[in-house]
Amino acid sequence: MKRTLITSALLLALTAAGCSTSSTGRNKIAFMDQNQLNAMGAESFEEMKKKQKVSTDKKTNDYVQCVADFITVHVPKSAHDGEWEVVVFDSDQINAFALPGGKIGVYKGILKVAEDQHQLAAIMGHEVAHVIEEHANERISAEQLAGLGLIATGVAIGDMNVEHKALTIAALGIFAEYGVLMPYGRSHETEADIVGQDLMAKAGFNPEASIKLWQNMAKASGGNQPPEFLSTHPSNQSRIKELRGNLSNSSPLYKKATAKPNCVNPIKA
Repeated sequence: MKRTLITSALLLALTAAGCSTSSTGRNKIAFMDQNQLNAMGAESFEEMKKKQKVSTDKKTNDYVQCVADFITVHVPKSAHDGEWEVVVFDSDQINAFALPGGKIGVYKGILKVAEDQHQLAAIMGHEVAHVIEEHANERISAEQLAGLGLIATGVAIGDMNVEHKALTIAALGIFAEYGVLMPYGRSHETEADIVGQDLMAKAGFNPEASIKLWQNMAKASGGNQPPEFLSTHPSNQSRIKELRGNLSNSSPLYKKATAKPNCVNPIKA
């Protein structure tokens, strides 16, 4: 009982210390030190560059860097105050990411799906939005809280017989994965879509291209996308619906943008 109370007190203390609100008004818990996260992001990025082939194609690198330069200039300094390192990985994988500490990775394969600068800006805006909204911090914080919760519950069920204890722990594991952590992932993805669409619009990229991008993504997936309920990502159709709905916010930002990007995709779709 004493250990359970101590763990519960720790849970409450960490939750209270890390409560804040995202730019979209969503309540969040993020109590990791930002400097530590930046260091983790930098370390992970260096490891990826060692293990994966980095593209040396000048035209491709110039294109990706061009889009990144227009996007990152609009990132709040509170998210990253400094230069962004942008790397193109020489892989057909359809993927891209951004990490705390100003790191962006783009796989060449995604340039065949994101057909032009506007669609690539939608991808990059989405990934950078994860950094702006501290989603990595939230994910780690949520996992730590889930771990403490399982410890507390494990102590509470200590007197159960072996069979019931095993079943209970197994059920709790599923709940921690799908009931607690997975919904965070879906909400993060939806938020990154909206924040990213606004970000690309401010940078002078047409926000309507984000809709075309996810239509292309749906085609590229070949119908192999897992059910939305058990996925960290919203379904393509849900994404498209949300992005259409946000055009009323992002389109005026695009019209007000003074930048006129002219980044040319060297890889034909």
